[in-house]
Amino acid sequence: MRALTFVDAKQRFSGRVGDYARHRPGYPLEVLVILRQECGLRADHVIADVGSGTGLLSELFLKNGNTVFGVEPNAEMRQAGEQYLQGYTGFTSVAGSAEATTLPRACSDFVSAGQAFHWFEPNAARAEFRRILRPGGWFVAVWNFRDKETKFGRAYESLLEKYGTDYTSVREAYPKGHDLDAFFQGGPYLHRTMPNLGLFDWDRLAGWLRSSSFVPREGHPNFEPMMAALRELFDALQRGAQVQVENTTHLYAGRIPEKRN
Repeated sequence: MRALTFVDAKQRFSGRVGDYARHRPGYPLEVLVILRQECGLRADHVIADVGSGTGLLSELFLKNGNTVFGVEPNAEMRQAGEQYLQGYTGFTSVAGSAEATTLPRACSDFVSAGQAFHWFEPNAARAEFRRILRPGGWFVAVWNFRDKETKFGRAYESLLEKYGTDYTSVREAYPKGHDLDAFFQGGPYLHRTMPNLGLFDWDRLAGWLRSSSFVPREGHPNFEPMMAALRELFDALQRGAQVQVENTTHLYAGRIPEKRN
C-alpha cells in the first residue's frame, strides 16, 4: 500500500465536502471552558485555525467572540467554510497551509487545528506556527475519536477495515501521546478529554461515512457493498430510527518551544 504523503493530504477531501459539512460531528463547548481556565483564552484573542475545513472549530471560537483566520489549502473545503461562516464578521478565509499559512508574523494568540494535525508536516508546521504566534501564544489541537469498544464502534471499525481504501494507513497516522511529545519537543502540554455523544439517523450516518477520505467513492466497486453493510449495521442497532455514536474529544494545548540552534 502506498504511504500517505503530506501533499496528498491537501486534496484528499475534494468531492466529499458536502457530506463533511453536513454530517461531521462538531466540538463540545467544554473545549472553550478548558482553554479559558488552562490557557487564559479571552474573547479579544486572535485565532489562526489551520486546516479549518468547513469551519466546525472556527465556529466554536467565533461564538466565543474571537477573530478567526481560517487557513485551508483545499479550495472546495475553503469555499464550504466561507459559506458556512458567512454570518460571522470576525471570520477571514485564507488560502494557505500549516506549512505556509501566508499570515503575517506574530499575528495570532492561538493556533488551532481541529481534526487536521495528522495531515501536517510537523517540522515545517512547527516553524510556521512559531512564526505567526505572538510571544506566549498557544498551539491547540482537537480531535473527535470514535469509541471502538462499543457494539456499534466495533462493527463500524470492522466495516472500515474491510472496505476502506487506505483506512489502516490513515488510522496509523493519527496522533498518540508520543507524537505530541515530539511536536512539542519534550516541552509541557496539557491533554484533556471529554465525551461527545451523537445520535445519527440513517442519512447522517451514511453521510458521515461518505465524508471519510479513506473510503471508496460512488462508482467504485466497493461503494455499494460498503453502503449495504452500513445499512445492515444501522438496522440491527437503531433505536427510534437512530444509532448512538460515542466519540471522545481530545484536546491538546501547549506552547511552541523556541527554535533550537
